[in-house]
Amino acid sequence: MWTLTLRGGARVAVVAAEWCDAFGVVTRGRVQLELHDGEPGPVLGRDAGFWLRGTGVRALRNPGRRTARVRIVTPRARTVACRSTHPYASYRMMEERHEQHE
Repeated sequence: MWTLTLRGGARVAVVAAEWCDAFGVVTRGRVQLELHDGEPGPVLGRDAGFWLRGTGVRALRNPGRRTARVRIVTPRARTVACRSTHPYASYRMMEERHEQHE
């Protein structure tokens, strides 16, 4: 598991290799999904869960002024490369914390 922290107004592009088989849960604030065509998608509030694989979402945005956090759960180590047919842009994480669970 790891945590993505988005400051108010921040945007993080989704990279297929980083999000392969990942499930996200908004734990603080609100997060808006940016669709593949650049259009704004739904705004997810606290405790909302979502998958990104195969959805065409190209970025996550924090539409508010307060910091938002998303907890990312992956079924395998993040170092494993995943193949995806969806082209995603590169990203920059505002903050990332890694935890190892066995």
